[in-house]
Amino acid sequence: MKDSDGIKDTLRESLAKGGFHQALGLELVEVDKDRGLVTIKAPFQTLFERGPGSQQWHGGPIAAIVDIAAEFAIFARLGYGVPTANLRIDFLRPAIDTGLVAYGKVVKAGRTLAVVDVEIMNQHAQCIATGRGTYVTAK
Repeated sequence: MKDSDGIKDTLRESLAKGGFHQALGLELVEVDKDRGLVTIKAPFQTLFERGPGSQQWHGGPIAAIVDIAAEFAIFARLGYGVPTANLRIDFLRPAIDTGLVAYGKVVKAGRTLAVVDVEIMNQHAQCIATGRGTYVTAK
């Protein structure tokens, strides 16, 4: 793990102070600035259920976790936050009664746009969703 500029501390602080991040219960596990990688954990909460008593994650919180993991991966690489230009999510299997782990990786970080891929895994290391986001890097 490479974090020579304190990026991990900055991202952890963002999770601790952000109300939406707090509501999702996110935990930053790993950051690699040089490779533009992040790992984030999210616990299951009944608040996220697709239907009452289903213990199945609704797609909305999963999509939010994809977006946050992608933005954090870009922040790790570039050192600043960026707005989302486009976000695509493919849901591959239901996430039922499980915490999730998001792995975000910068594919390309250019002068005006960045592209990030994210995999969302359940606690059994099965991929439940993939996402790709495009972000505006121009200042």
